[in-house]
Amino acid sequence: MSVSSEMTVPSLTQEILSHLGLADKTAAWGTLGTLRTFLSFSVDKDVQRLLKAITGQGVDHSAIVDVLTNRSREQRQLISRTFQERTQQNLLKSLQAALSGNLERIVVALLQPAAQFDAQELRTALKASGSAKDVTLEILATRAPSQLQECLAVYKHHFQVEAEEDIKSETSGILQDLLLALAKGARESYSGIIDYYLAEQDVQALQQTEGPSTERMWVLILTQRNPGHLIRVFDQYQRNTGQEWEEAIRTRFHGESQVALLGLASVIRNTPLYFADKLHQALQMEWLSEVWFRSLHAVVVLFKS
Repeated sequence: MSVSSEMTVPSLTQEILSHLGLADKTAAWGTLGTLRTFLSFSVDKDVQRLLKAITGQGVDHSAIVDVLTNRSREQRQLISRTFQERTQQNLLKSLQAALSGNLERIVVALLQPAAQFDAQELRTALKASGSAKDVTLEILATRAPSQLQECLAVYKHHFQVEAEEDIKSETSGILQDLLLALAKGARESYSGIIDYYLAEQDVQALQQTEGPSTERMWVLILTQRNPGHLIRVFDQYQRNTGQEWEEAIRTRFHGESQVALLGLASVIRNTPLYFADKLHQALQMEWLSEVWFRSLHAVVVLFKS
C-alpha cells in the first residue's frame, strides 16, 4: 500500500517538521545540530512501532515520520540493524515497499549512512543538467574534511570511478576548477589568529584585472582559506572597492561560474542561513520538486546530530 499521491507540499512538510525534536542549544561555533539524540530511546519499542506502521491496516506514515525524524543518525542505524535481527527483513526495503513519492525518498535519506547518501546525490547531480549542479557544490563545500573523504571513498567504491573524474567530464571552466579544488578538502582550519596582513594580500590579489590568472586566484582563495578569514576578506574588499563581494562576483563572472561562486559565498557567510533560504524558496512552490526535496533533506539530514 502506498501513501496517497495527493499529499501536498504544505501537508507533508508540516507533518515532518511538526515531529522534529529541534535542538535549542548553541555553542561558540554555531548550533549543536537540528535533531537531538532521543533521550528516552528504546530500540525495541521503535522497531515494534515501525513494524506495526507498515503491516497494520493501512500504512501509518505519521508513526514512521515521528520515529525516524526524532532519532539521531546513530539511533536510526541501530533501529535498522535491530529490525533486521528481529524480523529477518531489511527495514529500508520494507519501508520503500510501503511508501512512495517524496516521503519514500526522505525515508531513504534518513536511513542511509550519510556518506552513502551524499555519494549517491553527488553522482546524480553531476550526471544531471541545469540547477542540479548546486547540489554538487552544496556537498563539497559544507561537509567536514573527514565526511568528505568518506563520501568520496564510497563514491569510488559504488561507481568504480573517482568523483574528480566525473567532475572533469561533466563540468568545465571556473566551475570545474572550483569543484575540483573543493573535492581536495584542503581548506585551512580556523586557528583563532587574525592575520590582517594576509587578508589585505588576498584582497589585493582579488582586485587584479580580469584574466585566467585572476580567476584561478579567486578559486584558490575561496577554497583554501577558512571561513572566518574569508569573511574578513569580504569586508575588506568592500572597504577597498566600495563594492559588495556578491556584486563583484556578478560583475566579473557569468553563467554557472557566477551561480557557483555566489552559492559558495553564501555558504561561507552563514551555512545554516544558506540552507534555510533554500528551504524557504522551495516551500513557496505549489508542487513537489527536486528542489523541494533537496531543501528538506538539507534541514532533516545535513544538520542532524
